[in-house]
Amino acid sequence: MLHFSRWKIIAIIASIVLAAIYALPNALPPAQQAWLAPIGARPMTLGLDLQGGANVLMEIDRKDLKEQLTLQLSGDVRAALREIKVGYQAVARTAEGVNVRITKPEDAEKAETKLKELLQPLDAGIFSTGAPVNLFDLARQDQQFAFAFSQQGLDARVARAITQSLRIVENRVNSLGTSEATIQQQGKDRILIQLPGIQDPERVKDLLGRTAKLTFQLLCESQPTGAANENPPPDCAALPVKEEVDKFIAARKARNEGDAPLAQAQLDALPNKMWVQTSSRATVDGADLNDAQPGFGQSNDPVVTFRFNQKGALRFGKLTAENVGRPFAIILDNVIVSAPNINEPILGGSGQISGNFTTEETNELAIVLRSGALPAKLTIVEERTVGPSLGSDSIRAGVIASIAGLIGIMCFIMLPYGLFGIFANIALLANLLMLVAVMSAFGFTLTLPGIAGIVLTLGMAIDSNVLVYERIREEWRRGRTPFNSVEIGFKEALTTVFDANLTTLIAAAVLFGVGSGPIRGFAVTLAIGIFTTMFTAFTLTRLISALWVLRSRPKEIPL
Repeated sequence: MLHFSRWKIIAIIASIVLAAIYALPNALPPAQQAWLAPIGARPMTLGLDLQGGANVLMEIDRKDLKEQLTLQLSGDVRAALREIKVGYQAVARTAEGVNVRITKPEDAEKAETKLKELLQPLDAGIFSTGAPVNLFDLARQDQQFAFAFSQQGLDARVARAITQSLRIVENRVNSLGTSEATIQQQGKDRILIQLPGIQDPERVKDLLGRTAKLTFQLLCESQPTGAANENPPPDCAALPVKEEVDKFIAARKARNEGDAPLAQAQLDALPNKMWVQTSSRATVDGADLNDAQPGFGQSNDPVVTFRFNQKGALRFGKLTAENVGRPFAIILDNVIVSAPNINEPILGGSGQISGNFTTEETNELAIVLRSGALPAKLTIVEERTVGPSLGSDSIRAGVIASIAGLIGIMCFIMLPYGLFGIFANIALLANLLMLVAVMSAFGFTLTLPGIAGIVLTLGMAIDSNVLVYERIREEWRRGRTPFNSVEIGFKEALTTVFDANLTTLIAAAVLFGVGSGPIRGFAVTLAIGIFTTMFTAFTLTRLISALWVLRSRPKEIPL
């Protein structure tokens, strides 16, 4: 147990030296860290609470999602009834669904069969019974049909929207070049976003909150002649143009009322709208975009160029080929960006979006279009900004606490164990060095709870040495030689120390699995500390003790 081969001694010393090299960038100023970069040595990544940044909690807007679904359903109802040549009086949207009345009583049965195909079965999730649920329930009273959201179906649709939104938000954040961002689901319909080091949280909130729903829709045959456009023709919707939105925002900004994006109610109140067709046959959406990049048009004005995938190119080509000479609208988040004429079929699957953009606007628009459209609007429930100065104070307090704890632990172990306490302190410093090195090398994020995990690790490391030394003391009191006492002490204490650390490792795994960002930071630090503690306790401490026993040949154990 106390015999070490030359290669094993070299491996242990090399591990400590390597740990010192990878931990060194944390003690150097930024200007002197570059020479260690080729081997991957870098300082630890600091979390939101230590370097400052933005913390945003966003929620799926259920009202907006329901409005989108009822708008789509109303168009599908009209198309379905026309397909089977059944007359209807009106298709009315409500807060909870869509109502339609069939003109002739004899067509009601045929209409019911067709309308049942629009109930939109959904997978209710892994905790369901396995049977799909319908997004809508269909009720019939004579010639009157009413679609209403089913609660289970709506919950399943919200769950799907959250899953889609997580991926899209992650893509948008990555496009910003933000490192170590935390993006995770919270509850059933919320997303927590933590962005360390962000200096412009307002831009981030605007970028994340934009639905970025892009559609290409034909304009209706008849258009409003004035500002009175609250009653568009059937299968048409009234949407404002970007110029009107820009004027309204500019006027509001001139009055020092801010320049935030307009709410839907404000968009609805704008004058001078255009009527666009809502039928799916007259619409191509941005879901089939392959790429979007900022650029400049023929007049050197900022534009966004886009390219469809094969499916989108075919649909876009068919739409433009069948409607040459007609105007169509490019619509982004219910605002008409531009409305050019279709002069010839656009068969290449690519084009550009122009509309008095600034260069910054085209950059952000390209990001959100590449990331994809959010399935529903995300509203900010809570926002918190941590300043760099507060983070620096937290680091300073954490370092002071760690140093104070380290000094206290080192004094505690030296008082009862003397020389062996010095051995334990050497191993303790090496343990701290290796813990910092592993976190730096693998890019783990250090948070304020993570600092607490480091302090706890130091205490647990001393516990391992206490167990070993007490067993050595017992063996010495039983009359064994110093060599045998040290050898048996390390050998017999191994099982106890291993069990104690294994239970702590299980607790760390549970904390990491069910905890949020700060709790996970604590769990990661604790888990790494367990492995470094086992290494230093049964390799470095044992090596130092063995070298002392073999060279000095003591007559008694100095415990």
